[in-house]
Amino acid sequence: MALTLDSYRLLGRSGLRVSPLALGTATFGTEFGWGAEKAEARRLFDAYVERGGNFIDTASTYTDGSSERQLGEFTRGGREGLVLATKYTTLRRPGDPNSAGSHRKSMFASVESSLRRLGTDYLDLLYLHVWDFTTPVEEILRAMDDLVRQGKVLYVAVSNVPAWEVSRMQAVADLRGWSPLVALQIEYNLLNRAAERDLVPMAREMGLGVLPYSPLAGGLLTGTYGRADLTAAAAGPGEGTRRSFNAGLGMVTERALAVAEVVKEVAAELGRTPAQVALAWTLHRPGVTAPVVGARTLTQLEDNLGALEVELSATQPDRLDEAGRIELGYPHDLLAGPHIRQVTRGDLKIAPRP
Repeated sequence: MALTLDSYRLLGRSGLRVSPLALGTATFGTEFGWGAEKAEARRLFDAYVERGGNFIDTASTYTDGSSERQLGEFTRGGREGLVLATKYTTLRRPGDPNSAGSHRKSMFASVESSLRRLGTDYLDLLYLHVWDFTTPVEEILRAMDDLVRQGKVLYVAVSNVPAWEVSRMQAVADLRGWSPLVALQIEYNLLNRAAERDLVPMAREMGLGVLPYSPLAGGLLTGTYGRADLTAAAAGPGEGTRRSFNAGLGMVTERALAVAEVVKEVAAELGRTPAQVALAWTLHRPGVTAPVVGARTLTQLEDNLGALEVELSATQPDRLDEAGRIELGYPHDLLAGPHIRQVTRGDLKIAPRP
């Protein structure tokens, strides 16, 4: 069934309504070496909102703060109708040890800075951006709850955190009566399905909406990469393109090209672009609320939004699944195997939970 940006979905176990594709704004600014100039970023923002989109994703250090500053201008006059999400924990001032991390001082200072740049009194959604392995979960959760009680943040979420830590955080929040986590932002796409081992099942059980970032695997699923990219040279700091950046990180592999080839085949059958097919696969995965799409040009954004209209046939999802399938590993493979089913259930037939 085709969707539109105003086919809103509930975010986790909250009542918050968000578009099925979120607009990522890490490309709003050119400080990272690739991105959109301000005028083009404005066109991206306007095109998304005019089509009914309401879910905007940024972070305190995206493009050295330019992303938030530009959004502060773009949202002026229409702030109330948007769900504005930002993140904290990444280093804001080199040399200041407390300008990064998950702790209370970092959180409060980052939120105040984001509020000023965004020109708003509150954030709809605040993420812990990157787990720091040092801050106690009680400190994080209590600080988040304090911000909610102050009205500076409405909902809280996490990104790039081990599954067992997220589940522990949610249990502690429930037991203490603190604001629960409502969303989990993770890297998830046809090339990187590691989240299917624990993160996605955990999120579905604990009431967190899954918001995949990099749904096109940094562009590797757009159909524009070939075998020549396997040996491409890495770019130096501050130079090159996203293509050379991916090559330098070793992301262009034989497996990646093989998966991308299946995506291209399905796209050709549907008369769609590979990017639209790859996004459609992610968009309709169990537990997923809204993939986060980023673009440098209006043409790229419009192509990405076309994923909402893609309707895969009965067999195409299985072909895509098989192309990118991973081993779940222990204990998942053991528990799903025929021996364990036999010794725990025998011939019993048990209907799955609705």
